[in-house]
Amino acid sequence: MGKSASRLAAQTVRVLPRKRLSRALGILASARAPKPFVDAAIAAFVRAYDVDLSEVDMPPGGFRTFDEFFTRRLVEGARRVDPDPRALVSPADGRIEDLGEITLEGEMIVKGQPYTAAALLGDSDAAAMYQGGHYFIVYLSPRDYHRVHAPTCGSVQYSRYVPGTLFPVNRIGTDFVPQLFARNERLAIVQEGMVHGTVTTIMVGAIGVGRIGLSFDDVQTNRGDTPGVRSYVAAPIPRDRGDELGVFHMGSTAIVMTPPRCRLEVLVRAGTTIRMGETMARGGVDER
Repeated sequence: MGKSASRLAAQTVRVLPRKRLSRALGILASARAPKPFVDAAIAAFVRAYDVDLSEVDMPPGGFRTFDEFFTRRLVEGARRVDPDPRALVSPADGRIEDLGEITLEGEMIVKGQPYTAAALLGDSDAAAMYQGGHYFIVYLSPRDYHRVHAPTCGSVQYSRYVPGTLFPVNRIGTDFVPQLFARNERLAIVQEGMVHGTVTTIMVGAIGVGRIGLSFDDVQTNRGDTPGVRSYVAAPIPRDRGDELGVFHMGSTAIVMTPPRCRLEVLVRAGTTIRMGETMARGGVDER
């Protein structure tokens, strides 16, 4: 799509009832249609996006809805998680959209746009611990596996549902919607571990995403749940690297933030393709 067409598409999206449309698409995707229609829709999607079905954990009798296909699980061993405990791994399949250091003022640049950790996290106090740390942004295309996993070993202490709108997170959004990732609704999952310290993984919604769900709690976006923080401090939820954190019911983006005391050697570049469990950086907390 050319730049003029992308700008026109972005202008069109601005006037749409984006959340209601996304909710309706989510309901449609979850509807039990006659199996021939579901199979035909899935087959068309597989052809259009070149989805690799050989790695899919196919349920007996096939998928009952399009959403079941989109949120598909993979067969055992389809993804190898780097066994090095100092490896910070990708939380998802996709493309490294951007990465870098968070400034001491809590700022970062994503696709040429300035952001702040406070705006992305929806909490200035929580953002303060990431000033001087690192960020990694993974964009999931329609063809990708859409479950999000832990980038580090550590117990889940909090989750935060940040309300917002739903713009597209492809080039239409990143090029023409200012502060895109800070405007879309999102879920932030906070892990505390010995190796990398306090690491947050943010699941960012997008137009067409019926909802985002957590794997360890019943909170979901875009269905009327109350925004805010849920604490698990009284009973922290253990998660090893590669354990599931949540799922996108259609499209989107995952952002990982690490604290400054976690010294990292970054091993990936923006624009490269990555799979869940592959190493983005290696290092750990500086104990000095």
